Amino acid sequence: MTIALAQRPATDPPPRVSVLRRFGQLRQTSPGRLQLLLVTLLVLSVLTGLVAGLTATSAATGTADLRDRAQPLLVEAETVYSALADADTTAAQAFLAGGLEPVRLTERYEADLARATTALTSAAQRTPEGSEAASAVQALAAGTARYAALVATARAVNRQGLPVGASYLATASELNRETLQPQAKALLQFAEREVRTGYEEARSSWWLILLLVLIVALVIALLRTQTYLSATTRRTFNIPLVAATALTAMLVLTCWAVFSNQRDNLGYAESDGSAPIAALTDVRILVLRERADEALTLAARSGAGPHEEDFQAARQMLTFDDPALDDVGELMDQARDQHERYVQLHEEIRAKDDGGDYDGAVELAVGQTTSSAFQVLTATIDDAMADRKGVFETHIQAAGWGFGTLIILGPLLALAVGVLAVFGLRPRLEEYR
Repeated sequence: MTIALAQRPATDPPPRVSVLRRFGQLRQTSPGRLQLLLVTLLVLSVLTGLVAGLTATSAATGTADLRDRAQPLLVEAETVYSALADADTTAAQAFLAGGLEPVRLTERYEADLARATTALTSAAQRTPEGSEAASAVQALAAGTARYAALVATARAVNRQGLPVGASYLATASELNRETLQPQAKALLQFAEREVRTGYEEARSSWWLILLLVLIVALVIALLRTQTYLSATTRRTFNIPLVAATALTAMLVLTCWAVFSNQRDNLGYAESDGSAPIAALTDVRILVLRERADEALTLAARSGAGPHEEDFQAARQMLTFDDPALDDVGELMDQARDQHERYVQLHEEIRAKDDGGDYDGAVELAVGQTTSSAFQVLTATIDDAMADRKGVFETHIQAAGWGFGTLIILGPLLALAVGVLAVFGLRPRLEEYR
């Protein structure tokens, strides 16, 4: 018995069948083809649901980041920039008045510093830690304190009638213009890049393309499966698969409604909100630069010099006809007329100063006529800015509509499609057992 077992030939292991060969074998039989169609529908429905949820989450997160961080950061950066420029202007005007500064100029200067400090605090919470913007915010906070100390010294010395006060003011203005304002401009440029990136991330284009491809593949697979069943079973309709197709159509319509609404409103927020705000920021900064140049020219007591040349350069760059400002065209027409009136007053100031009437030039520069003309101009620009901020808020809020629903409904609809596919094909598979 032992010898017989030893001499029995060994049994060969069953030949291995590769995945591709098994796939090819399944395609040769009716139940095999049904199994392949079922697996395809299940895989596509799971992937579609997963990607639908991820796409909606990505778009919702991007939109919220643009609304709550990137655009507010741009506004705060603009506030820091304009507040520092206005503080420089107001400090120079108060110095020109001599003796005890006018209360309105003192209050305006202190309000500018308070606005800059508050905006810096808020901007610090919206900038990534360790980034270039965070470094700029820290440097601005330290530099603003030093600038305020220099101006306070200049004012104290000026009240005593000592000429060294002009040196302190010049040092403070140099710090403001050559250090603080460039840092504020760098923060503003960073914020502008963040806004552009925010729009790209909110649109989630790559996720949306992938979702579109999966939905198209799922629809083709559903139609191909129903066509096959109709031809092989002589049943025109498979009710569960028809219902799965209807749910897929519902998913398509929901995605189309939510993403079309988001893209339309993002487009309006960008063209009618962010772009005009950026253009108005440039306008306000140039106008403030002109006013500061005017005051610093007089404070230097050296006649037309580099500050007056900078005034003329800023005037050349200033435009109220930017196409981005078409929606506030009426306000820009008012601002243009108000700026022309201010420039006329500036030319009168220069004529008096160049003609040797320095006191008359100072009186006109810090007097009610010129101050009112300039305040009316900046108020018009502020009104246009507030109008565009309101438009941005309206559209960015509308852009987030529907994502909370789609994040839940998208995966559920896709899951239901998979379940219905099982109910539709399982009875046909059981017919072959």
